[in-house]
Amino acid sequence: MKLTNLRALVAAIEEGSLRAAGKRLGVSQPALTKLIRELERELATTLLVRSTTGVVATAQGMVMYERAVAAERELAQAVEQIRQLDGDMTGALTIGAVPLAVMLLVPETLRTFGSAFPGIQLRISEELYIAQLTRLRKGEVDIALGPLPPELPPGEFVVETLMPITMVPVVRKGNPLSRARSLRELAQAPWVYTGSAPDSGYARTLFELHGMAAPPAGALVNSTLGLLSIVASGKCVGLLPQQIAAHPIACQYLDTIPLEEGPLRLTLCALTRTEVHLKPSVRHFMAHLHRAAHHLAQGDL
Repeated sequence: MKLTNLRALVAAIEEGSLRAAGKRLGVSQPALTKLIRELERELATTLLVRSTTGVVATAQGMVMYERAVAAERELAQAVEQIRQLDGDMTGALTIGAVPLAVMLLVPETLRTFGSAFPGIQLRISEELYIAQLTRLRKGEVDIALGPLPPELPPGEFVVETLMPITMVPVVRKGNPLSRARSLRELAQAPWVYTGSAPDSGYARTLFELHGMAAPPAGALVNSTLGLLSIVASGKCVGLLPQQIAAHPIACQYLDTIPLEEGPLRLTLCALTRTEVHLKPSVRHFMAHLHRAAHHLAQGDL
């Protein structure tokens, strides 16, 4: 099985057209068709079927497509790793991070890492943690940043603790709920949930930690900016990292509620795949992450 045949299949499925796939690979349509037919003969199955609008993959074709994309990605990673081991610090690094990590740690890490390794192209993907772990498993991201999920299977990833996070409840400045001093006084208030569904998120975690039912969901967001906007302009309660809630800009619009139960304490971690040999750029980025986390914990940032 040759890479040229696999690349032909991948291009045909992604383009949905043999003509477009041939143009993308710089070969004629008959030549591309031949490459795919060779692969079909080798596997003794049909991978593509023609339709009125182009070509579509069969179930067998999609299996081969997903494996071929993963193989191409792994080969590209291997090439980068070899070059970096030889001292050529070029290539790309993809970081998946929750909004909280993007706001707290990523800016300083990007500044110092980018200055030290200008040949490494950094790609930052802000998304929910469950999506990051899925992409990390597939090798689509090199590092995932976020609070350590309690349900994570032991040994699946290499986990490095970066810093503790203190999450405090906040409301719009002047909101009567700012006078609350216990979770029970906030149990019926609408809360902003961060996640893909109201059955998850830090608000639910905080209440369940103290043996209480989760409060009603007033809004559902997947970004810190969305949470800030909703809390600052409405009646909802939200949870923010203490560093963000105490920022001079945030303080103009938000009040922090000092609860007798205390804040929600989390641990921000960096996760990588359990590989014996990681790309040198990954190890260097992790070192810069730890540096940024240390300075943030010391109040230097």
